[in-house]
Amino acid sequence: MRILLVNPNTTAGMTANIATAARRVAAPGTEIVALTSPHGPASIEGYYDEAMSLAGLLQAVREAQDFDAVIIACFDDTGLDALRCLTDKPVVGIGEAGYRMAAMLCNKFSVVTTLARSVPALEHNLMRYGMDRQCQRVRSSEVAVLELEHANPAAYQKIEAEIGRAIAEDRAEAIVLGCAGMADLAGAMSERFGVPVLDGLACAVGLCESMVRLGLRTSRVGGYAPPPASKRG
Repeated sequence: MRILLVNPNTTAGMTANIATAARRVAAPGTEIVALTSPHGPASIEGYYDEAMSLAGLLQAVREAQDFDAVIIACFDDTGLDALRCLTDKPVVGIGEAGYRMAAMLCNKFSVVTTLARSVPALEHNLMRYGMDRQCQRVRSSEVAVLELEHANPAAYQKIEAEIGRAIAEDRAEAIVLGCAGMADLAGAMSERFGVPVLDGLACAVGLCESMVRLGLRTSRVGGYAPPPASKRG
């Protein structure tokens, strides 16, 4: 099984870190093929960055070959609907994967993400997915995405503090980490706080593996119908 892991930003170092985390949780026989967007922003933090990243993301997947599923390694689920139009292979965003897994493990969860400017986009996605009632709050740790590339201890301390506040103030029973760059924190934070702390990347790998094994494909009827050949680029 070959899963395409696409980083919609252009920071190759982050792609390498995300790929390592994904391979750590992948089942034997699953190959993770990591791609960095060929052009776009260096990080995705809010609506503008998301819009600027779409062309590069679509190009990366369009040019890829021999894959069984796609993971969008951005917690904003950048380009999720567009990619589901481009291919009938399963396409999973790490944001949606984390939310849906959390919903099966607790009654209510909170999200701890990077900057405040990213919060409205995540809240919008939660409403789209019908999960806004179960999510107590989307919290910003005020840690920029690129601070996570080199395992910055100060950044990790801010995230840990925000997780603590989410549990105490929101009465959250689980936490979803709101950035692919936080993947390495899930295990330690689960142990530290005694609640499930979910990494959306790991959740996405597991979901893709399951869908491929079940022979599931994205519907070609209605909203995810493929675009005309003249519009595919």
